Amino acid sequence: MGSGFTKRSDECGEMTSIALAIVMQGAMKSPTDPGQNLERTVFQTSSTYSDRINLRADVAIVYGFDAGMPGRVKAWRDKGYKVHLMTGVAWGEYQDYYFGRWDGTNHEDEAQTRSNGEKIGHGRDVYYMSPGKNYGKYLAEGVRRALEIGVEAVHLEEPEFWVFGGYGEGFKREWRDYYKEEWQDPSSSPDARWHAAKLMYYLYRRALQQVFDSIQEYNKETGKHVRCYVPTHSLLNYADWGIVSPESSLARLNGCDGYIAQVWTGTAREPNVYQGIKKERTFETAFLEYGSMQNLVRSTGRQVWYLADPIEDNASHDWGDYRSNYHSTLVASLLQPDVWQYEVMPWPERIFNGTYPSETDKKTRVPIPDSYATELQVVINALKDMKQSKVKWESGSHGIGVMVSDSLMFQRGGPDNSDDEFGHFYGLALPFVKRGMPVQPVQLENVVLKGYLDNLKVILMSYEGMKPLTPDVHDAVAAWVKRGGTLVFVDDDRDPFNKVRDWWNTGGLRYATPRSHLFEKLGPGGVEAGTTVSVGRGRLLWLTASPSGLSRRADGAAWLASHVQAAAGNLVWKESSALVLRRGPYVVASGMDETDSPRQTLRGDFVDLFDPSLKVREAVELGPGARHFLVDLVKFKGTVVASAGYAHETVSDRSRWEGTVEGIDKTEGVLLLRTQSKPTGAAIDGRALPFVDYEAKRRLLWLRYPQKSRLQKIKVTFG
Repeated sequence: MGSGFTKRSDECGEMTSIALAIVMQGAMKSPTDPGQNLERTVFQTSSTYSDRINLRADVAIVYGFDAGMPGRVKAWRDKGYKVHLMTGVAWGEYQDYYFGRWDGTNHEDEAQTRSNGEKIGHGRDVYYMSPGKNYGKYLAEGVRRALEIGVEAVHLEEPEFWVFGGYGEGFKREWRDYYKEEWQDPSSSPDARWHAAKLMYYLYRRALQQVFDSIQEYNKETGKHVRCYVPTHSLLNYADWGIVSPESSLARLNGCDGYIAQVWTGTAREPNVYQGIKKERTFETAFLEYGSMQNLVRSTGRQVWYLADPIEDNASHDWGDYRSNYHSTLVASLLQPDVWQYEVMPWPERIFNGTYPSETDKKTRVPIPDSYATELQVVINALKDMKQSKVKWESGSHGIGVMVSDSLMFQRGGPDNSDDEFGHFYGLALPFVKRGMPVQPVQLENVVLKGYLDNLKVILMSYEGMKPLTPDVHDAVAAWVKRGGTLVFVDDDRDPFNKVRDWWNTGGLRYATPRSHLFEKLGPGGVEAGTTVSVGRGRLLWLTASPSGLSRRADGAAWLASHVQAAAGNLVWKESSALVLRRGPYVVASGMDETDSPRQTLRGDFVDLFDPSLKVREAVELGPGARHFLVDLVKFKGTVVASAGYAHETVSDRSRWEGTVEGIDKTEGVLLLRTQSKPTGAAIDGRALPFVDYEAKRRLLWLRYPQKSRLQKIKVTFG
């Protein structure tokens, strides 16, 4: 997980097993969680089990298929976790392949290579790969070792090709084979850049299909159903950082079951430009990144987990910075109501065993603060309860989408690359997010799927910075407009990539731009810029402006919003200073800055899960930068309102409550119960446990205790 150039050594494929003793936990075994098979929460680790990383999530994803892998799988399985395998696709400790020890052929020329001949990698002999014809077969053989010891799923992480890496001999050989022409320097023209990126895209899709095929063959041989997933950054981040990856095309490959959306502080804090101001907008960027990942799988039958990281790859920030940005990314993920599965963190060993700058003295490195360790366990436990049937937005207008295509990655290199600040996307999306409207990035390649566009009323679209990969998507977009949708096309037709060789100007077609082909499908005749025209029961508005240019104008957001509001007669226009979503008894909220809308305040009885004291709040103001993950006590019907670690209820009646708790060793546990009546006593493992607080009005009892990585039995008696 990460950009590759900022990764710590424990993420770089150097899979030396961390030898940590497995502590015996006594006679009591972890209770069976009836929801564990849903795999609601997962985490990835290169470590064997230890009491300091006993997250009690549903699944432990063991990283790497090195010699220590079987021992790590057994250690986590013995502690009651379901176990998956993850391994890198673009890079790893794959020297057997590089140097010919695997098949007798040296493959060093398959390393991604810069124009100056430098191999791209992590130092020493760990390289990013330009996958040759046998690379996927090599990975499949390594994965097979994990299948044979019973992992339930395989995660093939981060298929990444850097746009400046198209100069290796292996890549040149693939160019000649794929295009039946001599290799061209990718920086020599937009056409060469476009075709280099399309080849990079294809090579990783081919390699992954080889692994998928191998796993499907294993399933056929054994009668098992080992699943395959691809943990990947969002399309928005890969394009912004200049990385090509197969993204949406993987969902159409045989054997791909879905994704992990690798969105975290390190991707989401990438600065962007809004109203002419460039700065970090971690929440807004994360919200759009998560939305783009959900739209990879919507209508495909695939699944996605959302990742959030309590720290990030850059180890120089302080604990306060990590916590604040974690809140932004987690809340952004929870504001996607169709997703209820989460990777609760990567690399817990670096979070709970590492040291980072103190919030008060940045020159001093300290372990994780006690309050943050408790809070994280509360959040992890709550994330198991996000599959709620009742969801409700309390925000601005919804039903607005911004079209994106995998080809956003194809224009990210010289010459004439698209906007470095990625304004061709953010210039269309941020004006509406800032108005409290839950905008969806809409995957252009998926519009041909049945029902994919049904929940959208307005789509903003531009071919600045991207192009349609196939003509059939225009039929689907045109049909959606004719059924009643509003399409706002924002484009001045000046993108140099309009002239690259592709379907709209080859094979008998002679369109100057792909936009012209789309407008012909819409069939309104001549379209006058700035005028809304009727198309069937829908509307089309063409604004001849550059989205990137709009992002740099102080009035650009207001100008665009006013035109969309005027055109979208099918949308009830509502602006808000916050995004608020109710998921059953949970309330997720984010207050906006850079907005003119009046502040909102939530009133009721709420417990904020970001507050390790779990105190009740009757008013929650959603000012600029506010991030909240709340339990609405009026709607919550259970007994265990919140718990640090996994709390398993065994008895709950008018005379007593009994249950077990388990979590991360050497942290503070907290348990918030709604009691039957006034409690008269509490004990943990038979020892008296003093009340932290009891509130008679709401019948709430707070208990605190030293957390253990073994089961502790709690008993509360009532009068």
